[in-house]
Amino acid sequence: MRLYELNTGQILLDNQDISQVSLNSLRNSITFIPQEPILFHRSLVENIRYGSESASNEMVIEAAKKAYAHEFISELEFGYDSLVGEHGIKLSGGQKQRIAIARAILKNSPILLMDEATSSLDSVTEKCIKQTLSELMSNKTTLIIAHRLSTLLNVDRLLVFDSGKIIEDGSHLELTEKGGLYCKLWNTQVNCYI
Repeated sequence: MRLYELNTGQILLDNQDISQVSLNSLRNSITFIPQEPILFHRSLVENIRYGSESASNEMVIEAAKKAYAHEFISELEFGYDSLVGEHGIKLSGGQKQRIAIARAILKNSPILLMDEATSSLDSVTEKCIKQTLSELMSNKTTLIIAHRLSTLLNVDRLLVFDSGKIIEDGSHLELTEKGGLYCKLWNTQVNCYI
């Protein structure tokens, strides 16, 4: 997203150096679901609509339903017109993440960055929302940063980093068969749930 300019090297998207395109153009091509979503002291409808300012109320509600946020929003006294407070203080971490996911559904850009996008969700909600995320990732370049390895099962390629260096590269099956760090982490996480 060019939050920092590169000192060396290049980042290419479709063979185009991102340092040579406008920030506006680059950021319009990227949807970002952060671990700690940024919400504004505005209504829920405005926070979701931030993904696409031209979205109708019906589109906002549909995105909220897909993000499993509609139910909790409907239970609030003012529904979609409820204010979230500074930085979304009136919402739980999981509720804020679902708002960020609804926002991403509305934006629907060709590149999707997810940084621990489901880390604040309980296991039941995460399981429900996996189908929505699969649909959101369809036909997109998606980069997922995750420690919860179950979110990575169906990706095409996994890169395992250790001390800032790539130490493993492959699919989930390839890496579990390899027996390296990924396999150890996977087995540890799986055995925690048994």
